[in-house]
Amino acid sequence: MPDWKIYHKADLQQLTRTRAGETKIGETLSAGLPISRNIQCVILGIPEDIGVRANHGIGGASTAWDSFLSAFLNVQSTVRFSGENCCILGELDCRNLSSLAASGSVEDLRKAVTRIDLEVEQMISKLFALGKLPIVIGGGHNNAYPLIRSAARGLPLSDKMPSPKINVINLDAHTDFRPPEGRHSGNGFRYAFQEGFLDRYAMIGLHRNYNAQSIIDEIAGEKRISYSFWEDIFLEEKMNFKEAVFQAIDFTKSGICGIELDLDAVENILASAQTPSGITPTMARQYIHYCAGNLDPAYLHICEGAVQLDNGKTDPNTGKLIAYLVSDFIRALR
Repeated sequence: MPDWKIYHKADLQQLTRTRAGETKIGETLSAGLPISRNIQCVILGIPEDIGVRANHGIGGASTAWDSFLSAFLNVQSTVRFSGENCCILGELDCRNLSSLAASGSVEDLRKAVTRIDLEVEQMISKLFALGKLPIVIGGGHNNAYPLIRSAARGLPLSDKMPSPKINVINLDAHTDFRPPEGRHSGNGFRYAFQEGFLDRYAMIGLHRNYNAQSIIDEIAGEKRISYSFWEDIFLEEKMNFKEAVFQAIDFTKSGICGIELDLDAVENILASAQTPSGITPTMARQYIHYCAGNLDPAYLHICEGAVQLDNGKTDPNTGKLIAYLVSDFIRALR
């Protein structure tokens, strides 16, 4: 099984570049366990690309976490965001799954994903039991499934959550609603929906070129699913981007909602399915800001980004973008 590497304050201090007259987030937030009562947001990394490769994608999603961490710890601590209500818990070390995944066979990779599912669900369930808000940096989009399942099982039932299921909003080029053929990055929402943990599912900015007609036909007839295509927004101009986001927010605000962002929706950002035509980084930040301020978040999940892909492509800025997104989210929380 993969193991959680729990951080200590000294781990963060090594990455924090201090400067006279300034205070960085890395100097103010806490690390590891135990998690104190005043902590609202708990940040953790799942640096793996097994789920991506199990979906026939390009590996590299395991590289974003370290880049994010270095960038995030050196964000300025201010009155608007001091870091004092945040904790960096640690990361899931998946290296001991390498022997299972080494063959590269789809079957072995998907078996490894199920083991990651179990570890992620167990840890996130503990955070929900403590009343914390998880912020998860991937890793592949396969990790949406254990996040949804742990939220549905672990959050207390209330008027906003009358039954053990949650809503999810997802800015993504893909539905990730492929058949339940074994776990991978392209079917997490299918599994969660089919098993009853996902109630309402809203997608923003799907790409017509990369979603199968069979899946489009299926979701078109499902009352608990809402979606917009990138082409609806930017080519046919049926709505603008903000209208598309708030249409999805309105669809999911009836209950507690997981907030998902797949970085393959952002143009020219290094990801397993990098796109030259998508939303801008500014739009991604707006999406996070709108969702944090207008929904009751179960968690935030940012996934599929990379600093280096297996095909040799590199981009050192991916971690900095994720740091922007996380700080935007925390600032906008109600």
